[in-house]
Amino acid sequence: MSRSNINNNNNNVVFGNLAVIILCCTLLFQGISATSLNYGEALKKSLLFYEAQRSGKLPRNQRVQWRGDSALNDGRAGHIDLVGGYYDAGDNLKLGFPMAFTITMLSWSTLEFRNHLRAKNELMNALNAIKWGTDYLLKAHPRPDLLYGEIGDCDSDHECWERPEDMTTPRTVFRIDDQHPGSDLAAETAAALAAASISFRWANPRYSALLLAHAEQLFNFARKHPGLYQNSIPEAGKIYASSGYEDEMLWAAIWLHRATNKKTYLDFLENAENTGGTRSSFSWDDKFVGAQVLVAKLVLEGKISAEDVWGDYKDQAEAFICSCIQKADNNVKKTPGGLLWFLPWNNVQYVATATFVTTAYSNYLIANKHASLDCPAGLVKPKDLLTSVRSQVDYILGVNPKNMSYMVGFGSNFPKQVHHRGASIVSIKKDPTPVTCKGGYEEWFNRNEPNPNVLDGAMVSPDENDGYTDARSNYQCTEPTTVTNAPLVGVFAFFALFKQSYL
Repeated sequence: MSRSNINNNNNNVVFGNLAVIILCCTLLFQGISATSLNYGEALKKSLLFYEAQRSGKLPRNQRVQWRGDSALNDGRAGHIDLVGGYYDAGDNLKLGFPMAFTITMLSWSTLEFRNHLRAKNELMNALNAIKWGTDYLLKAHPRPDLLYGEIGDCDSDHECWERPEDMTTPRTVFRIDDQHPGSDLAAETAAALAAASISFRWANPRYSALLLAHAEQLFNFARKHPGLYQNSIPEAGKIYASSGYEDEMLWAAIWLHRATNKKTYLDFLENAENTGGTRSSFSWDDKFVGAQVLVAKLVLEGKISAEDVWGDYKDQAEAFICSCIQKADNNVKKTPGGLLWFLPWNNVQYVATATFVTTAYSNYLIANKHASLDCPAGLVKPKDLLTSVRSQVDYILGVNPKNMSYMVGFGSNFPKQVHHRGASIVSIKKDPTPVTCKGGYEEWFNRNEPNPNVLDGAMVSPDENDGYTDARSNYQCTEPTTVTNAPLVGVFAFFALFKQSYL
């Protein structure tokens, strides 16, 4: 995937809004309303999904019981222990770039909505999900200028349809170092560890300090040895190619400043030649919006000036949010049913990040004496931001033209054939007979039946016309990823405690 400009179509917006009004009337007639949605359940399942994505030796308190231990020899090819971490999606690959972004966003969700998570008894599950990732990232960074970025071979993995518990594909090890740089990968990992260090500051101070030490080393590695990581790990470029590393450097710097309060990181942000401008999305590849929003938070708190480059960061953050809530000159497109539409491949991941930063920004405005957001279409109050976010969340959870929840296991009508190897093949605990590379396709992938294992919390995407074909072969829409859930953990936590009277 690459960054792309997203053009607004005013006619689509007009007809889209009309469709939303008609849809809401229809749903109310059918007895379906946003107030009936259980955001607490959505929160619980969004975190449960990460337990289904675990690689390595599973703990005793593992809740997803159809999964088993897997990839217990990872790293052996490179004479290092790289057991653990997460499979990124419906395959059996471990990919450092999206995994690190997942951990950064899980940490941000936890920091922003810590009290909400605690009130819903999900804080420890959120911290456990973070730690499963950070434990692996620490293993992957054995020396200051060395970072392992991928386990597994893309082509061979995708040629096979096997459970992770008995996969037979090569577990090739790929890395970056001072001779083979990857500033984007190193900086994103630095951001993840810095953000996680704040999450663990109170629960586990010693672990927090360890995470922060590695984060600072990785940021220095990224600065000293610039370059795109796929030039050093071409395999990763086949599926998660980075379009640049300037955004990751800013993203890491703002998280390191938040974790350390060191001026050196603010200086890096202030002296950056490129602050991103107005972005069209916020994703695993493009973190400019995340950095802009966190800098804007400092401006709103009065910790830095609103002048010069700091004002630019804030203006750019707000321009993105205005476009998402349809109050800009060039708005994000919407489907006829009202879902924000960014890109065809797993569109909900971009909706997730957009709703998260909008929710977080509403909190920042409230903390700043209930300030308003000044969009081209007029002043927007925090509650208006939340109304917009809620429409997106409710669409995902079932208030949409198909009356389908796009979260697996949520509600009574949800996708049954998601593109996911582990979920689509009988559990190894129920039938330990090995599933062969091609046999998996013949016996399980091509079977037109619901997956034998319910992948609770996995999120998939409709198409730009609100359509959805529930088939494993429709992988652009039916393959869940770890990056999708991470921002929505925070959004679900917020709405789980949100008072209807506020809107």
